[in-house]
Parts: sequence; structure tokens; C-alpha cells
Amino acid sequence: MKKKIAVLLTILMMFALISGCGSKSTSSSNKKVKILFSISNATDAYRSLLVANAKSYADSENVELTVKDAAGSIEEQVSHMKEAVSGGYNVVICTPVNSATTLQLKKEAGELPIIFMNSAPSEDLLERDKYIYVSSDEMVAGKIQAEYVADYLSNKKDIKVVLFRGEKGHSATIGRTKAVKETFKEKGINAEYVFEDTANWSRQGAKEMFNVFLATSQKFDCVIANNDEMALGVIDSLKENKIDPSSVPVLGIDATSEATKAIADGSMRLTVYQSAKDQSKSAVQSAIELGSGGTIAKIENATEDGKHVWVPFEKVDKSNVSKYMS
Repeated sequence: MKKKIAVLLTILMMFALISGCGSKSTSSSNKKVKILFSISNATDAYRSLLVANAKSYADSENVELTVKDAAGSIEEQVSHMKEAVSGGYNVVICTPVNSATTLQLKKEAGELPIIFMNSAPSEDLLERDKYIYVSSDEMVAGKIQAEYVADYLSNKKDIKVVLFRGEKGHSATIGRTKAVKETFKEKGINAEYVFEDTANWSRQGAKEMFNVFLATSQKFDCVIANNDEMALGVIDSLKENKIDPSSVPVLGIDATSEATKAIADGSMRLTVYQSAKDQSKSAVQSAIELGSGGTIAKIENATEDGKHVWVPFEKVDKSNVSKYMS
């Protein structure tokens, strides 16, 4: 009898031990990922949308996400990387103040994976499932703008273009501007850039610069801006100078709330929707995967090389603007 009891106790102890090991394994697999999001400038209209949508999606997934605003300071952003290491974070999401600092940011972040957004690092600094870039292909946006102008002015092979560029050196500025010019050439259009300058994504800056341009009385066929804020600044200038904005195509990118209203009332002809919501969602999904030692392979729109997640751009004009209005 005593022998039977001893055997039973041994079996029960083994079962308890196995159960205990199982519980520990489950707890470990559900480890909560801590994400630090270093935003280059939270006052920027589009980047503020990236933050808001990232926080919303992280909350829905019960993931801790802390936002730090570098406010345009490279030094402050470097300190965010150090804080991510010392603060026990698992992964960083970063919109670089200057993409030229990527190597320094990687160094300060130690072994932490980094999901870059909004401004593309040099391709050779990306690494499969560790240093990746989540955004939309900027060349596509510029191509959509140029194709619209080419169709709208289909009877003209020589056109006069006003072109407002975004922040100097920014990947979006470079890609969008390059695509506009290349698309016109591909279509056999001789585009003369009667005014081309950098307005740093600013509505007020573009307005003031366009006021100066209008004072020269030069003719122009269209205005292409690298983002909606600058396009809206042009529209403000046209209105102040008693020129009907609907009389000339003004084009932007981002499909912000103000821009979609301008599309609806006819003062802006076209914008290109860049989904802050989908970019933020993809960035947080990537952070969860990489922060827990996983891969981005199963994330929608991830590339085979494991270095990019491309969120598609979408053309927005009066025919479909209602679905983009908030």
C-alpha cells in the first residue's frame, strides 16, 4: 500500500513539474513588446498623423508605445536612441530628422531593431528584419501628378510648370520631384520650370513665394507641389490675388483633411493619398514582430528582401474624393 502511495505521489509531482514548465513557456511567449517612437517633428501635419495612428493601433494591440518628439534636433533624436537602450525598450520606430544620421542612430540604438519611416535611409544601411523602412514609394506619387497634368493638357507638348519642393535632401522631395520630371520626359512633353524652389512643406512659405512669382506676371500652366500644405499655400495666394484657383491645375500629395475639402470645392485639382493609418499600422506590426525576434515576412506589402514595407499611394480627384474625406 505504501509503495502504491509513493508511486502516486511521484506521478503527481512529475505532473506538477510539467505543468509548471508549461506555464513558464506560455508566459515567455506572450512577452509584451515595448516600442519607442522617435518622431522628427510632431508639429508637422503628416507626421502628427503617423504618431496618432501608431498610438491608436498599438493601444488596440495592447502594446506599450512611447512617443518622443525630437523637434527637429538631431542631438535630441540621438538621445532617444540611448533612452531606448537604457529604458528597456525592445524596438524603435524612427522618422529621422536627417536620414544622413542613420548610421549614428543605429550605433546608439545598439542591438535594437529600428523601423524607419517618412525619410528613407541609404539603401545599404538597411538590413533584413533588423533595420527596415516603412513608407510609400515616392516615385509613384510624382508619377501620378505628372500623368494627370499630361492628360489634362493633352493638346500641349510645351508646358510651363511651377514646382514646389519639400524639405531639401528629404527622400520624399527627391523621389517625387524626380518622378514628375522623368514622367514628363517619358511622355514627350517639354516642361519648362518657370518657377522651382523649396518651400519646406510649409503652407505659409509656399504662399509667400508664390505671391512673389505672381508679381512677375509670368505665364504658367500648372502648379505641382510635393505635398498638400504647399499646394494649399498656392491656393491661398491665388485667392488673395483675385485669381480663381479652379482656373489652373494645382496638385498636392497626402490627401489631408484640408486638401480633400479643396478637391471637393474645385480649388485643388488632384492630391495623392498617402495612408498615414496604414503606414503606422505596418510600422507597429513590424515593431511587434522584430521586437520579439520575429520577421516581417507575413506583413502585408513587405518585400522579399525583408527590408521594406511599401504602402500603396492612391490617386484622389473630384470623382472619388468623398471616400477620403473625414
